[in-house]
Amino acid sequence: MTRRIGTLMAIVAVLCPMAGAQGTITYADLARRLTDVEYLATLPAPGETCAQWSSYDRASRYDEKTGKYVAWDANGDGQGFVREENGQIVMAEMEGPGCIRRIWSAAPGDGHVRIYLDGAAEPAVDLPFKGYFDGTSEPFTRKSLCYEAAKGWDCYVPIPYQKSCKVVADKGWGNYFHFTYTTFPRGTQVPTFRLPLSAQDAAALDAADRELSQTGMGVRGDVDSQSGHLLKAGGVDAWDVNSGPGAFSGIWVKVDNLPPSPGDRTVLRELTISITWDDDPKPSVWAPLGDFFGTAAGANPYASLPSGLNKDGSFYSRWYMPFAKKAHVELHNEGKTDRNVTFIGMTKPFPSNMSIEKLGRFHAKWHLDAFPPAEPERKIDWPMLKTEGVGRFCGVLLHVWNPRGGWWGEGDEKFFVDGEKFPSTFGTGSEDYFGYAWGDPGLFSRPYHNQVLSMNNAGHIAVNRWHINDNVPFQKSFEGCIEKYFPNSRPTLYACTAFWYLAPGGKDPYGPVPLADRLNWPEPVVKRLEGVIECEKMTVLSKTAGTTQEQAMDGFGDAWSGGAQLWWTEAKPGAKLDLRLEVAKAGSYTLTVQLTKAPDYGIVQVYVDGEKAGSPIDLYSEGVAASGVVDLGVQKLEKGDHKLTFEITGTNPKAKPAYMVGLDYVKLEPSVK
Repeated sequence: MTRRIGTLMAIVAVLCPMAGAQGTITYADLARRLTDVEYLATLPAPGETCAQWSSYDRASRYDEKTGKYVAWDANGDGQGFVREENGQIVMAEMEGPGCIRRIWSAAPGDGHVRIYLDGAAEPAVDLPFKGYFDGTSEPFTRKSLCYEAAKGWDCYVPIPYQKSCKVVADKGWGNYFHFTYTTFPRGTQVPTFRLPLSAQDAAALDAADRELSQTGMGVRGDVDSQSGHLLKAGGVDAWDVNSGPGAFSGIWVKVDNLPPSPGDRTVLRELTISITWDDDPKPSVWAPLGDFFGTAAGANPYASLPSGLNKDGSFYSRWYMPFAKKAHVELHNEGKTDRNVTFIGMTKPFPSNMSIEKLGRFHAKWHLDAFPPAEPERKIDWPMLKTEGVGRFCGVLLHVWNPRGGWWGEGDEKFFVDGEKFPSTFGTGSEDYFGYAWGDPGLFSRPYHNQVLSMNNAGHIAVNRWHINDNVPFQKSFEGCIEKYFPNSRPTLYACTAFWYLAPGGKDPYGPVPLADRLNWPEPVVKRLEGVIECEKMTVLSKTAGTTQEQAMDGFGDAWSGGAQLWWTEAKPGAKLDLRLEVAKAGSYTLTVQLTKAPDYGIVQVYVDGEKAGSPIDLYSEGVAASGVVDLGVQKLEKGDHKLTFEITGTNPKAKPAYMVGLDYVKLEPSVK
């Protein structure tokens, strides 16, 4: 049943003018756009773009002759670059007018990174790469703009240029990089970045830094609020705002008596919000309530610029949402329990110098696995958003259900703009896109990106990224993907809420998702062979080189017992790995193992207590596959602990010389010989 509460009163306020006319953009304008969520609604002019240079693996490419994507899952993403030049590497190269919006690295080093602007012989910035992030050099000292978050290093200081930009690096610069940049339409006048900043420009940057440091306050100023009211089980409450042209400038919601975790996860998926603009036939906003406010798998407090969840349990959204005539808001309760919900809305009228025709409509949609790519070689690309028309991509909340554990986020982000065959944004890893690094499960809360939940990467994970100053304009279409390596059957499931602006008449293909698909995500079914010893669970006694870790193998099929292996990497011929082999009863045993074969694996010799067991095992294969049972002969073993040794002896001539080793299981069977 729909209950109409009444029309929200418009708050009389002056809408801040959109920063900077298109013809001339000052440094102060660029600084204001770091916090100007209202500007995002401005429809982009032709020629305005946002793209990214990164260290992605250049083996990934689009073959124009065949129309096929080649090595699309290549994953050596740490050291890619444009080219070598005069003993340096070229990290990025762009034509202006434009502006570097974001710099990121997983491991910035002491090697210098130099930024040359507008053809100048001397760099505008010349710092050790870590100097862009660590707060030691002006103007990269603002703590809300330059910082470390869960081992990821982020810098949002604008670096504009009029004609060109070239970024080069010395040896020792570090590992992994992103340079995200906006290109403005031809004829736009922007200042060339120079140090030191003028007093006026430094003050504008300081103002942005201060505002970003105060995120979490939520909706500000006077509001006209709806008092708390009962949202019946299975019911709908609806509001109309008939004050157009106008805009929502803030939404605040509180759910009374929200149950503690994990009960809150169900409630916040049962409650949904939808908003329809003007006379549109369907909502432009539809999402479960928690997901709309940027948090998933329950109520996880965090504070960012456009949205968050305060510690008192109140959700806030500061996304700017314009409409020409009216807005229709609905809250649905698809659960079986009545809920008390308070909704606060703040609206702004349009100033006389602003035209609604120049603004897009705000869209936010939640989905599961919608619209996968048609090309089979792109099967790892999981679409976060596919849309058509004119608009701006502004961010995403990604919710991952990964109950088996293992690192889920090797996948790169890829943004295809206006029908591109090769994406103009190609990242280096899921966690890198969300502004952290190395799969770190540590929670963090930042103005533009947050990890609001991580069960040590085993269970629920929720991360968001807001493209405020680095929003991605499009004129025809946008397809934003992130690679997903683990299959749904593992299970590893992705769900996301995408946030974007779209001109009226554009194509938003997403509809509501049934409650059954929003809840009760499956638990894993793990296949384990009887009588085997899982190598990933064995104690590592010692190793002479390299690193070992458990690696999930579900993405390669079900041939691995327990769906995982012990993965030994970064070692070379002659290296040895010792594992503890426990024997419950003295006797003669047939020793068998199952290992993994792959294009970059080595040859290993197995030893038991220092004595060779069987012949060397060649682990090369054109693809990733289980070796099957390998018989290492009969071993006479006393009760107690023994040492099982694997020595790398070389590699197949056909293999990539990485000398990796994957160990699935060991089995001891009483010998009848």
